[in-house]
This record gives sequence, C-alpha cells and structure tokens, in this order.
Amino acid sequence: MEKEPTLICIPDISGFTQFMSEVDFELSSKIIPSLLNKIVYSNEIGFKISEIEGDAVLFFRKGELPSFKSLIEQCKLFYTEFYHQMELLMAENSHKLDSHIIPKILGLKIVLHYGLDIGAMQVGNNIKLIGEDIIIAHRLLKNSIESDEYLMISDTLLHQYKGNNIEKETYWSDLKHGQDNYDHIGEINYHYIELKPLQG
Repeated sequence: MEKEPTLICIPDISGFTQFMSEVDFELSSKIIPSLLNKIVYSNEIGFKISEIEGDAVLFFRKGELPSFKSLIEQCKLFYTEFYHQMELLMAENSHKLDSHIIPKILGLKIVLHYGLDIGAMQVGNNIKLIGEDIIIAHRLLKNSIESDEYLMISDTLLHQYKGNNIEKETYWSDLKHGQDNYDHIGEINYHYIELKPLQG
C-alpha cells in the first residue's frame, strides 16, 4: 500500500444528535439523507468519497492540490447548497409539526486538512483511508471553537498555500487562529472562519 499526499475535506452536519433525538423519525429520516446527498452532489473539484457517516462526508483528493481559490469556492458551495436544500425541505414539509425547527438545530461545519503520508485500502466497495492525519482530521471536528458553523483549515494545509492571498479568498469574515491539544497527538494549530455571513 502506497502512501501519498492527500487533501482531506469533512463537511459535518452540526446539531445532528439533538435533531435525531428531538424530531419525529419520519421527518429526520428524510432530512438528513437529503442534506448529505446535496453535499455529495455539490462536489465540483474532483473529491472522492471515503466514507459517508451519519452526519458527515469524508472527502479526499490525492496528488496535486487545487488552487486555494477553487478550494474555498468549493467549501462555500457546500455551505450555500446545504442551506438551499434546507429551505426546500422546510417548504416541502411545512405541514409537519417539527419542520420549523430544522434550521434552528442543524448547521454545517467543514474541516480541511492535509497529510503527506495517507494510505488507502479497498474494503468491499469502499476506499478506507488510514494514517495519523486521518485521525487528526476527525479529531479536529471536536475543538474549542464556540461557533457551530465554520470552515476550519489546519495550519498544515495552509502552509501548502503559503504565498497565496489567503485573506482575499476569505473576504466574507475574519480568519481567526485557534489551537487545541489532543491526547496522543499533541497541539494542532488551525485557522477558521465563520460561515454564517454567507447566508446573506
């Protein structure tokens, strides 16, 4: 099994556990798959799918990185299409008691990370990614950011785009620095930006 430099992208639905526990199962079983499908079909820069979990999609792309501009545009598209789909779902299910709380609970956060030594193996029809950086990407979903809707970019990935005009492509809000310490991994530095301003 060869290891290759790999870009990891994880769009993750925030509020998933609360939503599944508080909303009627018939409604939640329609809403969540529809939102995940919208994320999957909004992929325009050649990401491949490793896993679709209950509340998240694990995308990856090996080889040459996309331009920083196209990567940020892709993340913006994930977010805006997610909310567009949510609005459609609210309208379609407006006759149901719990429909009005859909946007009050659910949101979207996106984690971007980059690893130099990520392996891939075939398990059935799926591609399973392995390596420490996959663990790091998943751990980054559990962080100290107070917001539920943001784009996080690990400093490992940002370093690959050194020399790009980062602030120009993240114009809609302030890019902030953060760091968290994880057991068996240590301190991970990242930058993040709020996504809510993209709602208009």
